[in-house]
Amino acid sequence: MEFSLTNQLMQHFDGDCAVVFAFCDSENKDLNIQAAVELNHFDAKAGNAMILNNVSGFKTNITVVLGLGELPVTAKNYQKALKSLYSKLKDLKVMSVMLEQVSIEGFDTSWVYRTTARVLQNEAYTIRKISSNNEESNLIESIAIQSGEANARELTIGLATANGMALARNLGDLPSNICTPSYLAETAKSLANEFGLECEILEGDDMHKLGMNSLLSVSKGSIEPPKLITLSYKGNGKSKPIVLIGKGVTFDSGGISLKPGAAMDEMKYDMCGAASVLGTMRAVSEMKLKVNLVVVVPAVENMPAHNASKPGDVVKSMSGQTIEILNTDAEGRLILCDALTYVEKFNPEVVIDTATLTGAVIIALGKHHCGVMANNQELANDLISAGNKALDTAWQLPLDDEYDELLKSNFADMANIGGREAGTVTAACFLARFAKKYRWAHLDIAGTAWVSGKGKGSTGRPVPLLTQYVIDQI
Repeated sequence: MEFSLTNQLMQHFDGDCAVVFAFCDSENKDLNIQAAVELNHFDAKAGNAMILNNVSGFKTNITVVLGLGELPVTAKNYQKALKSLYSKLKDLKVMSVMLEQVSIEGFDTSWVYRTTARVLQNEAYTIRKISSNNEESNLIESIAIQSGEANARELTIGLATANGMALARNLGDLPSNICTPSYLAETAKSLANEFGLECEILEGDDMHKLGMNSLLSVSKGSIEPPKLITLSYKGNGKSKPIVLIGKGVTFDSGGISLKPGAAMDEMKYDMCGAASVLGTMRAVSEMKLKVNLVVVVPAVENMPAHNASKPGDVVKSMSGQTIEILNTDAEGRLILCDALTYVEKFNPEVVIDTATLTGAVIIALGKHHCGVMANNQELANDLISAGNKALDTAWQLPLDDEYDELLKSNFADMANIGGREAGTVTAACFLARFAKKYRWAHLDIAGTAWVSGKGKGSTGRPVPLLTQYVIDQI
């Protein structure tokens, strides 16, 4: 889809469809639209839509009246309405559309343009089935947004973010026999070629020489070779880089601590942290932001086998700290801890790791917010603020010393689990032990990276949050 801004009157648009907004307890300024609203007793709550044909005074054959709820319009209601709108437009099989200008409480017009482009483009994403007939059916070619100013840069930002989300969603939705650690490495190489990035792929032998025994302990039981992927974007030679680390477990069986069979297919999504940081890199590169960004992906497959790690094994991490593996299904932290040590070499401004790390975060926060924990409150605040702007929200959880005590081991410097209580927090406490040399935050996205059930699929979160955070640092 192509997006543009126009100062044209809605009534003069001669494309396929005009979209005008309606509000609860407020009349539309166009009398013909208002008459239709009253005649049809239209309920203007957010997301409701009414299709009108050949409205007097409009050049389009089709006019969509889209409800935005009460005035002033909230960001959540606007996003909800846009998602509903795309579905309606797709059913109508229209090719050219114009949206009425709108004001959103607490946000400027730049946010409106950026969000409109991102949400509608993201709604156009379709899962690519492994099928002999895989034709795309999206017919919408152009969307114009009514505007009194020219700020097309915001449309570019919105589209780039949506493109990053599409990459993350596609990687997440691919089956694990296709999206392997090697596939993630090839994806990184493709991004490097497309956007002129620096790419480095470390193999198992390279990681062994570096002492990454914690990471390698996870991949031992799989025939898929592990990869440590690094992508570097240099948009500002003078600044320290922002470093993003993404957990890349392309399939998580649990290892010897085998998961239950029900819904185990969804463990292909255990690499959504990796997918999200690669998607963020794509978005930042497409925008050509004046920032330095490094993305690191430890990529493995966690499988049971005769040589797999066993509960009770002890490994030495790259940092020199030893870990008692009490549960081989707590593997994400085992690969992330070596990555957290590895990124010290970049002298980072901040490090943010993103991981589908714990089921406990779903119990705590459900599917709405990702969990954020940090060793620096300013960084945590910045991430929460970015999430609020991007409608990709995060909620802070504690990182107190009392929780860290739960990781004590009789046989090593620490255990890789802390028991049933506060599982999300103790996982973050484990990671914090390897992130003491820089400002660091951890995003647990196990509840937000994908949805289950009939609409099963990757969400592309937290690409909007991370992208907005990077933008905010410029």
